[in-house]
Amino acid sequence: MIFSSLLFLFRFLPIVLILYYAVPKKLRNLILLLVSLVFYAWGEPVYVILMIVSILISWTGGLAVDHFQVRGNDRAARISLALSVALGLSLLFFFKYADFAIRTFDQITGSDIPLLQLALPIGISFYTFQTISYIIDVYRGSASVQRNIISYGAYVTMFPQLIAGPIVQYKTIDRQLRSRKESSEEFAEGVMRFMTGLGKKVLLANNAGVLWDSIRGMDPGTMPALTAWIGIAAYTFQIYFDFSGYSDMAIGLGHMFGFRFLENFEYPYESRSVTEFWRRWHISLGTWFREYVYIPLGGNRAGTLKLIRNTMIVWFLTGFWHGADWNFMLWGLYYGILLLLEKLVWGKQLEKLPSWVRHVYCMVIVMVGWYLFSYNEIAGGTHYLAAMFGAGGSFMNRGTVYFLYSNAVLLIFLIAGSTSLPSRIASRILGKCASSNTATVALRGAFTVAVFLLSVAYLVSASYNPFLYFRF
Repeated sequence: MIFSSLLFLFRFLPIVLILYYAVPKKLRNLILLLVSLVFYAWGEPVYVILMIVSILISWTGGLAVDHFQVRGNDRAARISLALSVALGLSLLFFFKYADFAIRTFDQITGSDIPLLQLALPIGISFYTFQTISYIIDVYRGSASVQRNIISYGAYVTMFPQLIAGPIVQYKTIDRQLRSRKESSEEFAEGVMRFMTGLGKKVLLANNAGVLWDSIRGMDPGTMPALTAWIGIAAYTFQIYFDFSGYSDMAIGLGHMFGFRFLENFEYPYESRSVTEFWRRWHISLGTWFREYVYIPLGGNRAGTLKLIRNTMIVWFLTGFWHGADWNFMLWGLYYGILLLLEKLVWGKQLEKLPSWVRHVYCMVIVMVGWYLFSYNEIAGGTHYLAAMFGAGGSFMNRGTVYFLYSNAVLLIFLIAGSTSLPSRIASRILGKCASSNTATVALRGAFTVAVFLLSVAYLVSASYNPFLYFRF
């Protein structure tokens, strides 16, 4: 089940909201746990058992760590921490990376070990990182141990952010799990945020995806350079509106249930350097790797060589986290190298360039990065990359003109929507209506209803509705 489906919008969500607000507050975590398990089991009826096992491992691990720390036995606490993290990562590795490891071994040795061909449990990368962060934070003392299995289970399985994030660290919602205050204002804010994300996903990401699929299916050997760049630009917008739209919907749903999740995107396509881009893109993942890998390794505190080592480790793992294919690891290393070059080589010179030059520089790097990200078969993908830089033999042709002409309005909306411009315009309009609460409510309501109706109309008539980050 996905957020941008008629089943979720008209059946699941209304029923869940009625159940949630009908029961006493002390039972609301239980309701969240149960409906989240139903939500997950809808698409993964077998792997819901895997999720429950992961919950029990990390919850028990947290109790063990706290138990030994209270008694002053830090060695036993460290062992409990290590075992819990190792078990969680083992489940992730087995289900996500076992076939990749077997396939790689077969290629290197010439053996013929059969693949396990296990289906990837949806969202396993996200909820595994959440359980690991919980145990580590309990050990560090930055989060209190959760003794209530219901509340802890609700944290791990919470359906708004279960499938594709944002990655919610337990310490950021510990108090909210124990005591939160729902309100009509919070609920209204959540509805508007959810509808904003729904519009991003259904009206922008899906249509950008159709354009990308149309161009990607062409022969790159004869593809004009501009056509190739239009295609990768479409994918660049698709993955942004797809993932940020999901994050908006998750944050909006959180508001509806009284939770406040941290932001996951901050207009990353306005960035003027790769470093800035990664401060704005998938913020929850970057925060996780910084807190639980980069800083424990020593960060940038132990000299240039260790800075290089730590950066490359983090970015290799970032790529590996995204998928069990070499292109993801190449993508991670690509960014690790570029971030080091900005920090150690040309960062200061870059800052002296005009703003628009830095922006073009950043976006070219990002778009080439999305090319690496999108092609699981690296060998086949090189032909498309070559077309981007003129190997097709021409800059543009009639097909290029057709793609530009037929998608001109879409491209304008994609470009504008990926910036803070719509938000600034909305703030200015609402600011003029600040003296009239009725006008403000009417404008916000009209926007929400319009996006909802347009999205539903699209969903009724369209079949293209994937979420790209579900496969991670």
